[in-house]
Amino acid sequence: MKKVLPIVLVLVALIIFAAIALGSKRTRTVDWEESFNEKSNKPYGLSILYKELNNLFENDTIRTIYHQPSSYLNANSEDGYGDHIAKGIYIKVGNSDYLTSYSVNKLLDFVNEGNTLFISDYYFAQELHDTLNVDVDFEFNPKKDSISQLFFRNKNLNKVTIDKNEGDYYFSGFDEDNYKILGYAKTDKQRVNFIQIPFGDGKILLHTEPKIFTNYNILKEERYTYVENVLSYIPDGNIYFDSYYKRQTAYDGDVEKKSNLSWFLEQLAFRWAWYTALIFALLFMIFNAKRRQRIIKIIKPLQNTTLAFVKTISNLYIETKDYKNLIDKKTTYFLEKIRSDFNLDTSKLDEEFMTKLAGKSGKKKDDVKEIIKYINWLRTKNEFFEENLIKLNRHIEAFYSK
Repeated sequence: MKKVLPIVLVLVALIIFAAIALGSKRTRTVDWEESFNEKSNKPYGLSILYKELNNLFENDTIRTIYHQPSSYLNANSEDGYGDHIAKGIYIKVGNSDYLTSYSVNKLLDFVNEGNTLFISDYYFAQELHDTLNVDVDFEFNPKKDSISQLFFRNKNLNKVTIDKNEGDYYFSGFDEDNYKILGYAKTDKQRVNFIQIPFGDGKILLHTEPKIFTNYNILKEERYTYVENVLSYIPDGNIYFDSYYKRQTAYDGDVEKKSNLSWFLEQLAFRWAWYTALIFALLFMIFNAKRRQRIIKIIKPLQNTTLAFVKTISNLYIETKDYKNLIDKKTTYFLEKIRSDFNLDTSKLDEEFMTKLAGKSGKKKDDVKEIIKYINWLRTKNEFFEENLIKLNRHIEAFYSK
């Protein structure tokens, strides 16, 4: 033991020295991918804009949307099953090409009812181009420094310059008589990049330079003032910030690693220090493996495996998003308990059944009607979402807690 320890210490010291030497020479590369992800701290992520939304719209409610607009707006409509009626401003920055025709139509219906749609992207869903009769084109930046100017038609608003800009996306065709020009981009010539379109009782704001909303540009010089001025064209109201596409890419592993340790392990010096600490821990365990006292046998109490089995099966359905199966099972179990507790026939969930259940259970008839009508509504659906399962569970818990 005494002979081995000095050798081990010398080896560890050499490893630490090599790690420091290599780490000092290593240059870190920057990821310039335009993810437009509100969780990303990379240059072209949106984490700063996302964090500042509460300050920019301090008097408004801000919701992050993780569903296709069609699903969300259907659920939160007058005839939907959501917790409110969606009204206000729908914001989308980058990656808008995922929008389906159905989602575009639902967004246009949303605007037609007096709301606002704001999209900043290089191109838009084809359905939007066709319906609004707008064309977008691209012109390479002739300047070697890749710098463009962004400014507004309103001369009282500040103009800014952006770098790392290979070219300008601009509106090459639109209804100039009815659409309002709000801003321009300029390299060799001035081009329209920000317009306002009246649609029904609402309006649509289209912008073709989403990079200006990213972390890199907001932190660069005074460019944040341009972002503030663009968003000043948005009226007061609830804010719906679209994050559906980013959530989908997260499942494919395209966004940043979620591990808090991942950034440190990317630093070579820290990584070697971390591995060295693990080696020390391993050596400590090896040289201290001999126990100093007799092993005391630990007798574990019997476990309730039934509960663990139920949790395992439930987690399996949740992970596979098999909401229909879970909803069917919760409904079946609830009705079985009604039959056994109150001796009622559950084959017909009609008005007579609700009256009997209210009488035998001692619950308010309105509360009974709410849960039974929701179960009847679920039986008419073919597609289910997580919100349906959560709402059913709340109804059942409320029935037994009152």
